[in-house]
Amino acid sequence: MFVLYPLTSEKSVIGIEKENKMVFAVTMNATKPDIRKEIERDYGERVTKITVCITTEGNKKAFVLFERPGAAADLAAKLKVI
Repeated sequence: MFVLYPLTSEKSVIGIEKENKMVFAVTMNATKPDIRKEIERDYGERVTKITVCITTEGNKKAFVLFERPGAAADLAAKLKVI
């Protein structure tokens, strides 16, 4: 299990609405292929691109861009993020 939970901040909600992108907290040992497989398997949405960063607090975040238009909004509503 590499993907921990979706992040909900003002910036992440803007990403959902405008860029079809969601932000997830992931484990430090998660790689992009690991994250892609888990997101596609668990949520049933194809992933176009993943960008990963490590925060100053030492946490790792994954910015996931979805292939289908509106997929991020649908998934966020399903997960009760927005």
